Amino acid sequence: MSTRIEHKPELSRFEIFSDDELAGYAEYAERPGVRDFNHTLTFPQFRGRGLAAQVVQSALNTSREQGFKVMPTCWFVDEFINGHAEYKDLVA
Repeated sequence: MSTRIEHKPELSRFEIFSDDELAGYAEYAERPGVRDFNHTLTFPQFRGRGLAAQVVQSALNTSREQGFKVMPTCWFVDEFINGHAEYKDLVA
């Protein structure tokens, strides 16, 4: 299984693909300097493979690189940050 993650700013989300098939995404709402990650979804046939964690980690890394703080209003993003102390400084 090969995966790739793409940032789609026109859709306000980061998408993860498994073998070139859209497997899920992390959506956000953006305002100056802050991305509010409000929804993460993995399609049922792709669940249990850690893809949600991969797309969230990539989204957080990209947000950091681009100078954004984040609001984890999505429960999954909130739990991910709480379980990975290296991202706590990103929380607005």
